[in-house]
Amino acid sequence: MSTAGSTRAILAALAANAGIAAAKFVGYLITGSSSMLAESVHSVADTANQGLLLWGQRQARREADRLHPFGYGRSRYFYSFVVALVLFTLGSVFALYEGYHKISHPEPITSAPVAIAILVVAIGLESFSFRTAIVESRPLKGSSGWWRFIRTSRSPELPVVLLEDAGALIGLIFALTGVGLTVLTGNAVWDGIGTIGIGALLGVIAVILMVEMHSLLIGEGATAEQQHAIWEALEGTRHVDRVIHLRTQYLGPDEMLVGAKIALPPDCELATVAQVIDDAEARIREAVPAARVIYLEPDLDRALTK
Repeated sequence: MSTAGSTRAILAALAANAGIAAAKFVGYLITGSSSMLAESVHSVADTANQGLLLWGQRQARREADRLHPFGYGRSRYFYSFVVALVLFTLGSVFALYEGYHKISHPEPITSAPVAIAILVVAIGLESFSFRTAIVESRPLKGSSGWWRFIRTSRSPELPVVLLEDAGALIGLIFALTGVGLTVLTGNAVWDGIGTIGIGALLGVIAVILMVEMHSLLIGEGATAEQQHAIWEALEGTRHVDRVIHLRTQYLGPDEMLVGAKIALPPDCELATVAQVIDDAEARIREAVPAARVIYLEPDLDRALTK
């Protein structure tokens, strides 16, 4: 899993969202559109989120110490979870409140062409950021679908950026629709409805992210494909009769812990046992490069010794 690839996607999103946030806020000051204000806060939240993701990557690079002997790799999961909370609190709740306020107290939009122009430019910039995230994610995604990639990826940043950018694009379409219908009908309630749509969308994305990051935080194991590859590597090692049990857990996006009990013949000498363990570890690392911390326990096949 490429940390460099996820960093490029984060930086592209950071640059796009910072510029978009400033443009949207200026647009809100000129037009008074609640959709523009909700989108401004959304972009500010996204910009802060990208900063948090970069900080999480920095924290994850800290060396292991006595208190954290397996390192700080899960810092990336923690800060991605914080991103989901920020998206919900700053983006979703604020947009829902603004939408309700706009529907309850409709106010006309001034300088609508300015708002539309800013939203169209923002769609272009968000499309660039979204494309970057897709390009960087495709090698990790492989032949699986995008939803499966988001659900199974152990690298948190790319799914976060993908969902954020997708949400930003759909949110911009909601805002553009709300402003457009307000101009066409002369009814400012449509602007509030567009804002409510943005808030609901951000809430759904935030919940999805929180569920996925919570799962990673408490510890996810290898994928089914990786589990099968590790099992085959162990059973393909000379002198290994069978795998008694296998446990895996990701210590971070790029580091997996593997623990297994393997059955060896009862007449194996100590030197042979040591060689079998070395060979098995090498085969596992060749099959699954992320498997960096490996503990193998040799045992007798009790079913055969009875």
